[in-house]
Amino acid sequence: MYRSFLYLLIFAIISGCASAPPAPPRPETRPVGPERAEALLQALLTLGVDYHNGGNSPASGFDCSGLVAHVFREAYGMRLPQNAQAQSELGVRISLSELRAGDLVFYNTLNRPFSHVGIYVGDGRFVHAPKTGAQVRVDRVTASYWAKRFDGARRIQPQAL
Repeated sequence: MYRSFLYLLIFAIISGCASAPPAPPRPETRPVGPERAEALLQALLTLGVDYHNGGNSPASGFDCSGLVAHVFREAYGMRLPQNAQAQSELGVRISLSELRAGDLVFYNTLNRPFSHVGIYVGDGRFVHAPKTGAQVRVDRVTASYWAKRFDGARRIQPQAL
């Protein structure tokens, strides 16, 4: 029952509410399929967890790649490397316009490519563990800081690994 409620909540967040007739879905607002819903649920369940360098669980906190590894482990039983650079080599490269919930987004935050990673949740937003002293949160892909540092995106299919 609880999981069904969370799926409905996630769908409502992604699809939004409108009184006008729905427009054709844009890539980032497509309904979340069951194969992606679990990753989205796991990512949203981490909101508010403290950042911890090297962290990979809600109990110990998360760094960016630890968050991604945790979400894919919980959602699909997949073991991803706990390094943003290594994660950037998995799956299939996609463009910003192709993003769907559960895709990975990469940024250059330390003056080196692929030094930060987050999980796209739809509607132009991604979940990530930003830095020491912060908590896992949602930010906009198009925010000035992130748009200038965007390095690319990858889609990892659960059955592919």
